[in-house]
Amino acid sequence: MELEFSGEVWYWRGPAPWFFVTVPEEQSLDLHQVSAGVTYGWGMIPVSARIGRTEWTTSLWPKDGLYVVPIKTVVRKAEGIDEGDVVTVRLSTG
Repeated sequence: MELEFSGEVWYWRGPAPWFFVTVPEEQSLDLHQVSAGVTYGWGMIPVSARIGRTEWTTSLWPKDGLYVVPIKTVVRKAEGIDEGDVVTVRLSTG
């Protein structure tokens, strides 16, 4: 499955702080439909992700009925991304 969407980067200040982009509802529903066949536990979905010219492997996390894309520090630095920025994300599952 290939998806592309734009979303705002947000910061989670929990015990292990991290930056994320939330997958919009429509695409999250599409992902949920295939999740049973691709998840490796806890609803996590392995994907290849791309923002700008930077591609990396990660896993989507389920959150509040949607999915979120964790954005690694190396990706944020390479693409000049900060909290509040709107980015276009391309995802590819399996």
